[in-house]
Amino acid sequence: MTDATKTARIRELNDELRTKGYAPNGRIVAMGAFGQDGRDKQLRVVIAAAQHSDWSSGDDPYGERDFGKFEVDAEAFIFKIDYYSLDEMHGSEHPDDPNVTIRIMTLMYASDY
Repeated sequence: MTDATKTARIRELNDELRTKGYAPNGRIVAMGAFGQDGRDKQLRVVIAAAQHSDWSSGDDPYGERDFGKFEVDAEAFIFKIDYYSLDEMHGSEHPDDPNVTIRIMTLMYASDY
């Protein structure tokens, strides 16, 4: 598999988790103060992350769509997608393979980053 093919597969899996809220071995977590917000606000933030489409080279230098900044209610948020081995002890060596990778999208206030 070429590097471009691997990147395209990683992007596809990241988009699936971000836009649908699920992916094979994927999950979404709330971090910091965002985890204490009410369900209504959390839902609006999840939807805003799903609709994110500003893939600047500064935020997405590798084309994996694993990081984004956006606003909800005039407050800045970010999402970050990380790839872990199935034992969650270290990073995944094959983030393009959902059979050996746990994909975690973290949502948080930008100020908590």
